[in-house]
Amino acid sequence: MAEFTLPKHSRVKKGKIHPAPKDAQNTKTFNVYRWSPDDDENPRMDSYTIDLDNCGPMVLDALIKIKGEQDQTVTFRRSCREGICGSCSMNIDGTNTLACLKPIDDVKGDVTITPLPHMPVIKDLVPDLSHAYAQLQSIEPWLKSDTPAPENEERRQSPSERDELDGMWECVLCFSCSTACPSYWWNGDKYLGPAVLLQAYRWIADSRDESTGERLDALEDPFRLYRCHTIMNCTKTCPKGLNPGKAIAKIKKMQLERH
Repeated sequence: MAEFTLPKHSRVKKGKIHPAPKDAQNTKTFNVYRWSPDDDENPRMDSYTIDLDNCGPMVLDALIKIKGEQDQTVTFRRSCREGICGSCSMNIDGTNTLACLKPIDDVKGDVTITPLPHMPVIKDLVPDLSHAYAQLQSIEPWLKSDTPAPENEERRQSPSERDELDGMWECVLCFSCSTACPSYWWNGDKYLGPAVLLQAYRWIADSRDESTGERLDALEDPFRLYRCHTIMNCTKTCPKGLNPGKAIAKIKKMQLERH
């Protein structure tokens, strides 16, 4: 009889319990994924109960409170606290989002926090995004033009041309969308994923860029672009309310119109 076993470190165990202060009246429990490469232990879910009366309204506020008052070893990324940098992306209550934009009150009951799914973990809530950033670099996300820039002024666009970029320039590259995409889970070595393809279309749609054909040629590939099956998890999970699925559809339409 065949026997199947899970890979090492794949079984998440129950971890430590950190209670709230004894005089706390308004409390909430946060179950936080913990794993460190510094030991040979399996991942665990540690439980932290905090006093909400002495905490900010967002999940990031709770994590900062936990780290500052209960457990200094909890590791996560943060920077701007306002949804601008994208560094605090994680899975909260089953949805990829930004901790700084996720209100604690939106979660009924205990809050479960894990790293972005299907990504290597550096430590605790910090995913390794090296591969995603390499994919981003491959689409050359910068203006490419053979026409010399005007002297002492920017390259101009009409208001309608500028409007074409709305819904794309706001992307903060948190990769919540890509890590919510089953196609990216299964083919992430070749498929660029929603976040990178959104950025690809951002430059294809830019009227100042003169490399549209070259950019489309680079995307004409069964895996880099066409692994998107319009599942739309990307659009549903985007914490900024953007629509990567729509951008991908526009790239496919442009490819079709070329042939």
